[in-house]
Amino acid sequence: MTKSALESDVLIIGGGLAGLTAALDLAARGHSVVLVEKRQYPFHRVCGEYVSNEVRPYLQRLGADPAALDPARIGRLLVSAPGGRTLSARLDLGGFGLSRYALDEFLYERAVERGVQGLLPATVAEVQLGADEHFRVALADGQELRARVVLGAYGKRATLDRQLNRPFFRQRSPYVGVKYHLRLDFPPDLIALHNFADGYAGLSAIEGGRYCFCYLTTREQLRRHGSIPALEEQVLARNPHLRRVLSEAERLYAQPEVINEISFAPKACVEQHVLMCGDSAGLITPLCGNGMAMAIHGAALAAAHTHAFLRGELNRAALEAAYSRDWQRTFAGRLRVGRWVQQLFGGPRLTDAVVGSLRYAPGLVRTLVRQTHGQPF
Repeated sequence: MTKSALESDVLIIGGGLAGLTAALDLAARGHSVVLVEKRQYPFHRVCGEYVSNEVRPYLQRLGADPAALDPARIGRLLVSAPGGRTLSARLDLGGFGLSRYALDEFLYERAVERGVQGLLPATVAEVQLGADEHFRVALADGQELRARVVLGAYGKRATLDRQLNRPFFRQRSPYVGVKYHLRLDFPPDLIALHNFADGYAGLSAIEGGRYCFCYLTTREQLRRHGSIPALEEQVLARNPHLRRVLSEAERLYAQPEVINEISFAPKACVEQHVLMCGDSAGLITPLCGNGMAMAIHGAALAAAHTHAFLRGELNRAALEAAYSRDWQRTFAGRLRVGRWVQQLFGGPRLTDAVVGSLRYAPGLVRTLVRQTHGQPF
């Protein structure tokens, strides 16, 4: 290790919601934090941009109240089958809509104000825990860092997963995500989930009178139709609700954001002593619409246990065991329900039958929503 290596209590890899809120939390507790992010803020991410209100008290305690960004207030859910049949439900807890473009930059600015040191754009190439109980972290540009704790909050998939030899990384995933921002005549308090053959799309309001339109489909379906415009015209538009969106909405940037290899396979929340947060630890199916809140809640768990370790209240083995236990207790059930719900919405006939049945069981719909959401913390 060179003498010029940058040292900190905590190194956070990835500046998404999990990484940023963990950085804010740990800095507020008096720890030195370095955050590595591969892009410069602000930037877009493929994301549904709906956040359950369960995270509001925590964000307020961190001094990062999202109300400052004038988010959309969302309290109703609409689900449609490919043929157009719908069911609707009230969201008991509700949520808010904010673009990641605005929210991530807002959280980063709050983190810097708290003393977090950001290294961006930068990419982590290797992470190793040394015999001295400090991590050695090598960046792609050759810079070396040292930290007592490393949090992995770099999202759904990264080359670092290969270095950590994570099993899911060796498995190909068929899913592709696509996102636009739109202007559209649509109820601002409604989140809509529109199904189509081999996929589904989410539509909900964000700040500034705009809407996030994000959909998941398969790589094979995209290959079969040759392009995103052809896929939208020939597949998504068969759902009359999506046909209206695609024909009437103003698209606010010419090319959509696209991400490949989205994996819903189970992941470990600790890998080679790195505490994983957010999508790095596990990804709920977008159909359940709660990934952003889960990322923030996971960061809260990681920060609390990391603080106890840095204060000498836990050794490393106890830190990893306590975080794994709490993460599983908090999220494992949600992820299982999410995978089960996604299986209900398979082909058009199955989805139509499920929607047709659930529209007469609003209590069951609300129960399913509660199973994929948490309580305010």
